[in-house]
Amino acid sequence: MSLRKKLKLVGLYGRSLLQNRRNAAFFRDIQTYVMFVGYPRTGHSLIGSLLDAHPNIVIAHELDALRLFNCGFSRRQVFHLLLENSKVMAASGRSHSGYSYEVPNQWQGRFAELQVLGDKKGGTSAMRFYRDPRLLGRVRQKIRKELKFVHVMRNPYDVLATMARRSPRETLDTHIDVFFQLCSSVERLKKQLEPAQIFDMRLESFIEDPQPHLEELCSFLGVSADARYLKDCASIVFKSPKKSRFDIGWDRETVAKVRERMAEFNFLSGYGYDEDPALAVREKGSRSVGYQGVLTAGKLLLAVACGMTDILLANLPI
Repeated sequence: MSLRKKLKLVGLYGRSLLQNRRNAAFFRDIQTYVMFVGYPRTGHSLIGSLLDAHPNIVIAHELDALRLFNCGFSRRQVFHLLLENSKVMAASGRSHSGYSYEVPNQWQGRFAELQVLGDKKGGTSAMRFYRDPRLLGRVRQKIRKELKFVHVMRNPYDVLATMARRSPRETLDTHIDVFFQLCSSVERLKKQLEPAQIFDMRLESFIEDPQPHLEELCSFLGVSADARYLKDCASIVFKSPKKSRFDIGWDRETVAKVRERMAEFNFLSGYGYDEDPALAVREKGSRSVGYQGVLTAGKLLLAVACGMTDILLANLPI
């Protein structure tokens, strides 16, 4: 850890130690502490922001509470910082990675009665559990509340493609290894937890019909969800999931390797590299076309209709 990060952590510790008493009264009604576990780029920010809009739930955005617990912060200090994080994120429009997850007319950054508190740090939390098998026991001792987990999934090919685009310095093979380490972490957690303690959600299914899935998630956390809350939350959900797998070039061996490794985890059953793979899959050793070298049907029709052969030629891989 750099000196700058150490100093920031010391400042955070001191500030939370002095200020946590002002929120202490709110902590008495908390019934459930919730954590997100899973993978990067799977919709955790969306789901966490929707839950934070509930009048009885506060979900911080990437505070990384596990790191603070490991650094000696008390439960009350961390709870205080979770509340403050939610307030700050709400004031900024709950923006992250170029998206706004602000829910109109609802309770982001505040609450009526605090019953559920948690942190959205899915991929990092899963990796911490992967590296430290005893971490769950220490968290239970620290929290002393009912502990529940939200596990959001997305097509692994889409996750890996987005990871590759966001971190191009790492090889796709490296991203694949990291992704399946996270899968192994979730698998181990599932064996350590009761089924009623972890909620599996597929992002694609959620986006297709968000209201019943969100209502089910709220019920899992022990709170009810009224029609107005569900409708307002659904209003900010994307119309369809982005199929990022077609944004990069894949060779057939890598597609097969991911498919084989996916088969080890029942919760990934049904996912695959399915729709028109000829668009992006290439033979190993050939030049990657990727998403920029693939001529879409729309561009082809435009070129034919308008006689614009330059558009056609510009989009053909050479």
